[in-house]
Amino acid sequence: MRRWIAVMISVVVAAGFLSACKNGPKNKLVIGSKFFTEQVVLAELLAQHIEQRTGVPVERKTNLGGTLLIHEAMLAGDLDLYVEYTGTALTAVLAESPKGDAQMTYERVKQQYAQRFGLEVTEPLGFENTFAMVVRSDDAERLHLKNMSDLERIAPKWHAAVGYEFLERPDGYQGWSKTYGLKFAETPRVMDLGLLYRALTQHQADIVAGNSTDGLIATLHLVPLQDDRHYFPPYDAVPIVRHKALEENPALRAALADLAGKISAEEMRGMNAAVDAGQRDVRAVVREFREAKGL
Repeated sequence: MRRWIAVMISVVVAAGFLSACKNGPKNKLVIGSKFFTEQVVLAELLAQHIEQRTGVPVERKTNLGGTLLIHEAMLAGDLDLYVEYTGTALTAVLAESPKGDAQMTYERVKQQYAQRFGLEVTEPLGFENTFAMVVRSDDAERLHLKNMSDLERIAPKWHAAVGYEFLERPDGYQGWSKTYGLKFAETPRVMDLGLLYRALTQHQADIVAGNSTDGLIATLHLVPLQDDRHYFPPYDAVPIVRHKALEENPALRAALADLAGKISAEEMRGMNAAVDAGQRDVRAVVREFREAKGL
């Protein structure tokens, strides 16, 4: 009799355990980011919104590295989603030459990512982050610098600083300097992205390759030059998701759709500035943005 009671207790306990597993927390999602402030902000934005909208826990893996490293992590299944830029996806990942406008670039990337990688490119977040060739404001005023083509006459006396990825990418330094006929005093100095503006303000460089939505450009009173020969392709920010993650989490697609078109370039610059210049916590900055947007 005791043995029978013990068996029955074991069955009940096992049944309860299986039920708890079945009805317990869903599998977590893993969000990654590249190694600069905006990417960390966007990863946190996606994470907070997904957790609130779907109830699925999200693990943040931020500041992982460059484009190709993140892409490989997605293909390996180590990440479920991250934010990419269409022009970067087209040139650096797909190794294709830019053709057409922003919509054509987006459609091409969406089609090829699905076909070649099993990754879904969801709707754009609403802003573009293109490369920004940035100079000091006093130099811009003194030398009448407005467009990138204005650099040709002074480049031989100037020193440039860039991130490693910009130096190596097909849409980066080599093509840019050739398009504008630029020959600087020496090979560009390669620096961590977080140090570029400091190098510029401390006169360790005369021009740096930043990003158009960097918050420090306005904070430090720097001047981005106009791409008057239209060298750079469109770089719309888009979440990229593994198909398996969408299949396993039916509410994920709708959660990402909530964010479509919600972020302007000005708003992105504001969040970046709050973190970089204001030294504010990323999570708090993102919470305030979501509250302001009713998310």
